[in-house]
Amino acid sequence: MQTLGEHDLLSVLSPEVASSLELCAIEGPLLPNLKTLQLWHVTSKFAPFISLFLSPKTTDIHIRFSNFNAANATITSMITYFQKPHHTLREISLYPLPRDATIVAAVSTMVNVINRIDLRCFCVDSPLTEEACEVVYNLTSLHRLWVFVEKDIPPPSLALPLLTDLIVTYSHDSDWVQVFGRLKFEKLTTFTFHSESDQMGRFLEKFKVLASGTSNTSDTPDAFTPNRLLSFRLHTSLRWTPNYSSLHQFTQLTDLVIKFSCDLDCSSTVDNKVIKSLAQTMLVLETLRLGNQPCCIIHIGVTVKGLWALAHRCLHLSTLRIHLQADTLAKLPMTLEIAAAPPVMPGALRRVCVLTELELGKIPVPGGARDLAAMTLLHIFPHIESISSVGGDWEEVMDAIHILREKVGTEHPFSTPLSCSTDTPPDGPPKNNG
Repeated sequence: MQTLGEHDLLSVLSPEVASSLELCAIEGPLLPNLKTLQLWHVTSKFAPFISLFLSPKTTDIHIRFSNFNAANATITSMITYFQKPHHTLREISLYPLPRDATIVAAVSTMVNVINRIDLRCFCVDSPLTEEACEVVYNLTSLHRLWVFVEKDIPPPSLALPLLTDLIVTYSHDSDWVQVFGRLKFEKLTTFTFHSESDQMGRFLEKFKVLASGTSNTSDTPDAFTPNRLLSFRLHTSLRWTPNYSSLHQFTQLTDLVIKFSCDLDCSSTVDNKVIKSLAQTMLVLETLRLGNQPCCIIHIGVTVKGLWALAHRCLHLSTLRIHLQADTLAKLPMTLEIAAAPPVMPGALRRVCVLTELELGKIPVPGGARDLAAMTLLHIFPHIESISSVGGDWEEVMDAIHILREKVGTEHPFSTPLSCSTDTPPDGPPKNNG
């Protein structure tokens, strides 16, 4: 066996079975030819048994832990196994890990002893000592890196010419640019930022400047430019009102996720203007999530006109989470035109947005207008398959969409372009200017 990728393998093993396997591995690894180990939902109870499945030939190790109730010493002992030299190790991912000094020491020691020549991925959810940071930031073969910043210490000089995927967990209150302003990433395509700081400030504006500055200062033809970025994810538990216009230069984004809190009072400023401007510049978006869980304030968010503009510009969009003024699905004159639009035969279908999943959180269903809301959503997103919400209030609307689809007798029942004085859809699919 060369690949072991059971999601719940160690969750179903009893301690007795695990102990028996341990006896079987006295003379050598259980899987001597194993190259890839992928385990999800590993509990601390079985963490010490992970080493049973590894061999000197194992190159890729990806482990996600859950339900940590044991002492940190148990987890540390598992990490200690990785301190042995692994001459062929290429990828290692370990997350999430408890915040503990002994774990930091164990992970940092692991960094210093493993063979780092061919290491392509280092994603370990733990801070490192300064010495270990110096090592990691100069792994010339590294493609994917997870950085944990908890001190206001500028990173050392870097040599990461192949880095494409950067994940940052930032738990310091100082300006993050002071810490990352010296970074130069020539091939960066994916950027994820988990903020544990008490302030966000003008993050997007500063990221835009940093990205542009990196492009202007490099002399190599592969220098990072805003158009190279494909995925941008930012997570904060704070209430926050970002300036989305700073993202307009990232025209090749397929994945845009910005999470912020709506607790106590909604901080979302996403309206028709914001959503239209994003749709005009990001024509290849596949995932768009703005906000954490949309709240129940009915006058906040995008209207049906904004949805219509988004659907006609971003044809590849498959998943959407957004603050929506749901009552506009059943009140605007546009919905009357949708209700009157005749169904067409499958052969006459126009190109439409491929969206299948709509996330609406706590947004209430328009009172007494389930069928009209269903008709409107089906016209805008003919491929829609699910509407997720707190309490399942939108399940009835989704049921109505399925019924409408069955009555028409085709998967995509509407194709007649809808006229609207302020939102006339373009003729045919938008051209990709990237």
